[in-house]
Amino acid sequence: QVQLVESGGGLVQAGDSLRLSCAASGRTFSRYAMGWFRQAPGKEREFVATISQSGGYTAYGDSVKGRFTISRDNAKNTVYLQMNSLKIEDTAAYYCAAGLSTVRITAQYPHWGQGTQVTVSS
Repeated sequence: QVQLVESGGGLVQAGDSLRLSCAASGRTFSRYAMGWFRQAPGKEREFVATISQSGGYTAYGDSVKGRFTISRDNAKNTVYLQMNSLKIEDTAAYYCAAGLSTVRITAQYPHWGQGTQVTVSS
């Protein structure tokens, strides 16, 4: 129903900022709630942020609250993740996902991108 492609990852130093983008295909992007998740080697996939269809509601995981901001532009079929004050422990592959509600569990998001790598060094 929707295809997702992440971009914007890279290698940065602790304290730096980075903005990830997720571009969606199709004509039904505005029907989906969107989420960002991340996964480090040997770890379970972790909830990062979610945003409602209209953008009026957002929620964040405890480890990123106050540092990361999720937003969307439905006219451009794109969701963003602004990451500030990056820490070494933020290093992970970051994935965007589409679902029908702003839940924080992976099983409730049927559609996923392939991910973009974020590496934070000291």
